[in-house]
Amino acid sequence: MALPAPLTSAVSLADAASRGDTEAMAKLLKLLAPGMIRAAQALLSRTHPDVDDVAQQSMIALVQAMPTFRGECSPAHFANSIVARYALAARRRRGKSEARTDDGVEVDGLFSDAQSAVDHVMAERRRGAIRELLATLPENQAETLALRVVLGMSLGEVASATGVPLNTVRSRIRLAREALMSRIEANPTLLELLEPR
Repeated sequence: MALPAPLTSAVSLADAASRGDTEAMAKLLKLLAPGMIRAAQALLSRTHPDVDDVAQQSMIALVQAMPTFRGECSPAHFANSIVARYALAARRRRGKSEARTDDGVEVDGLFSDAQSAVDHVMAERRRGAIRELLATLPENQAETLALRVVLGMSLGEVASATGVPLNTVRSRIRLAREALMSRIEANPTLLELLEPR
């Protein structure tokens, strides 16, 4: 079965870029950049002060890392694993100073009724709390969990993107979930915020 044209294009561009083709690298970067920006926003929030820097640093890192690309995962997953590392590092650097924000959500004029506004703000608070919790994990666990949960990769895709065996991915996710559950259960505010509705 033939691959869809954009995927074929990304794979062939990545192959050429990994062999030093600068024109292919420029085209690949143009193709992957929107997804990398979305990944940075998903991991940090659209209004995080470092989101643009993370996206830009990730793109530079992608160019530098392309000679190591061996096609074991899709170019997009390779790029997103780089974004995850930079986003989590940015979150750690910034520390807890933004721990209780609403991520800059502007409610006025966006919703037709008050309940929708409350639901949206609560969803943003939950996402912010999850991002903060990720920043408390060891880097390899946080990266693995972010790729799996935040960016929606399969276990196999996470294994390929991070270059570790599938069982290592499973172990990291299990350890990360156990650590997060301990932190959530020890904090009544977080427990209430993240409790399934």
